[in-house]
Amino acid sequence: MYRHLATQEEIDREYNPRIGVDDVDGIVRGWKERSAVTRAGNAGWLRRSYGATLAEYLDIFPAAAPNAPVHVFIHGGYWRAFSAEDFSFIAGSGLAGDVTTVVVNYELCPKVRIAEIVRQVRAAVAWVWHNAAAFGADRDRIAVSGHSAGGHLVGRLIATPWQRDYGLPPDFLKGACAISGLFDLEPLRWSWLQPSVQFTAEDVLTESPIRHLPADPLPVLAAVGGLESAEFHRQTESYAEALRQAGGSAQTLDIAGRNHFTVLDDLAAPEGPLWRAVEDMLKPS
Repeated sequence: MYRHLATQEEIDREYNPRIGVDDVDGIVRGWKERSAVTRAGNAGWLRRSYGATLAEYLDIFPAAAPNAPVHVFIHGGYWRAFSAEDFSFIAGSGLAGDVTTVVVNYELCPKVRIAEIVRQVRAAVAWVWHNAAAFGADRDRIAVSGHSAGGHLVGRLIATPWQRDYGLPPDFLKGACAISGLFDLEPLRWSWLQPSVQFTAEDVLTESPIRHLPADPLPVLAAVGGLESAEFHRQTESYAEALRQAGGSAQTLDIAGRNHFTVLDDLAAPEGPLWRAVEDMLKPS
C-alpha cells in the first residue's frame, strides 16, 4: 500500500499518533486549560479576521516591546480537529521573550478540501505582513512554525510564490520550524483518516510538501519527538534532505523523551529547544 506498509493496520500504527501514547485526552485538556489562562491575560487582539469566512481568523498576542518580531504558529489536528483557541498556550514563550505570537485558525476537513486550508493559511500569513505595524510588530522579522498537520502546512507555506501571488517580498519569512510534520500525504489515503480528509491522488501530487520545495530557500528546522513512530522520523529526515538537495538550509532535531503531543512543550517554554530555534531565526541579520 505504501512503501513497506502492506495493510491499513500497519499504516495506522505508524501514522495514528494516539497509538502508544498514554492519556492523550489529558494532554489535550492541559493545552486547553493553559490556553484559557493565556487568553485571560492577553485579550486585546483575539479573533481578528483575515478572510471572508468565520473560520478565517487569528489570535494575536503582542509583545510588550515595540517593533517586535513575529512568530506565526499553525496548529495540527490532522486537518480535521482543533482550533486556534486550543493553542494559545504557545504564546507563552514569545510573551516571555518580547516576540509577538500569532496563532492561525482555519476551516477543517471535510467541510473544505486540503487545498483550501493551504490557501487560508497563506492568506493569514500575508495578512500578518500587511498589518504587523497595527499590532506593534516588525513585518521584516516573521518566522513560522507548525505542528503535525501544521507542520505540513508550514511546508506548503514556504513553497508559496509570495511575490507572484501576493505581491510580497520573496524573502520576508526568516525561517520555518516544521514539527512532527507530514510531508508526503500518500499513506494517509489508506489510513483511518481518509473518511475525514478525503484525499485524492491529485491532492497527494499537489499538496505534499516534499513534491513542492521552496524556490527561495530559507532556514528550516524539521523536528520530531524521539518517541514518535519510525514513519514520522523518516518523513522528517526525508523532507530535510530534499530541502538540502534543493540548495536550502535545513536541519533536523530529534527531541529525546517527547511524543507527538508533548513535543509542543518545547515550543511553548522559553527554554525549550524548539523555541530557541525560532528565536534564532528572528534575530536581526
